[in-house]
Amino acid sequence: MSPTLTLEDVAVHYGQRLALDGVSLTVERGEIVTLLGANGSGKSTTLRAISGLVRPVRGRVVYEGRDITQAPADAIVAAGITHVPEGREIFPEFTVLENLLVGGHTVARRDVAARVDRAFELFPVLRERGGQLAGTLSGGEQQMLAIGRALMARPRLLLLDEPSLGLAPMLAAEIFRTIRRINESGVAVLLVEQNARRALRLAARAYVLETGRVAVAGASAALADDPRVRIAYLGFGRNAAPR
Repeated sequence: MSPTLTLEDVAVHYGQRLALDGVSLTVERGEIVTLLGANGSGKSTTLRAISGLVRPVRGRVVYEGRDITQAPADAIVAAGITHVPEGREIFPEFTVLENLLVGGHTVARRDVAARVDRAFELFPVLRERGGQLAGTLSGGEQQMLAIGRALMARPRLLLLDEPSLGLAPMLAAEIFRTIRRINESGVAVLLVEQNARRALRLAARAYVLETGRVAVAGASAALADDPRVRIAYLGFGRNAAPR
C-alpha cells in the first residue's frame, strides 16, 4: 500500500527567492508527522505546495499513489486533503455555521448535516456559538472553527499550520488532544507547529527544515534526543537532558 503522501525533490520559488530546494518526505497512512524549523525555513510553503496553493518548479507531490503536483486546489480538497493555514483564515463576517457550510461546499447535500454534527461533537463550544459571527470568537474558538471547517470535507490527510499559535496553554492542550482524536479516526496529519516539544510528543516522525531543505529527519523520540534539535528547537543547553 502506498503512503498517504510523498514529496519527491520538491522545489518552490517565490520570484527569485528559492523557498524550497529539494524537499522529500513521506506521511504514511494514519500517521502524524511534524515539520519543524525556524521562521522562513519553508514549513508553510511545504503545506502550500501540497494543497495546490503554490506550484513546485521541480519535483512531485504524490497523494495515495497519484501525482497531484499540478492539480487545482479544489480538486486536491475533493481528493481528500484539507489545509488549515496559519492565521486560520475563517470568514469573520459569516456565522460559525456558515463557515462550516463553506467547508462542506464539495459535500453531497445529504451528508452535510452529519458533517456539521461531527464538527460540533469534536468542538462542543461551536454548537453553542452556531449563530454567532466568527469574527467575535476567541482565538481558541476560531482555531476550533478552522479545524472543524477543514473536517467538513472528510479528509484523509489534514495539513495543520501552527494550530497552537497565540493560544493559552490550556487551549493549546485542548487543540492537541483533538488532533489526536482526529488522527485516531484514521486521518493522517502533517503538522507545522512552533511548540517543538509538544509536536514531537504528538507525532510519530519529524522533519526539520533549514533554508528550504530537510536538515534532519527521523522518529520523534530520536529527534528529541538529537543535540541539534534540542539546542535549536527545544531550548535545552548542550549538556542538558530532555525532561
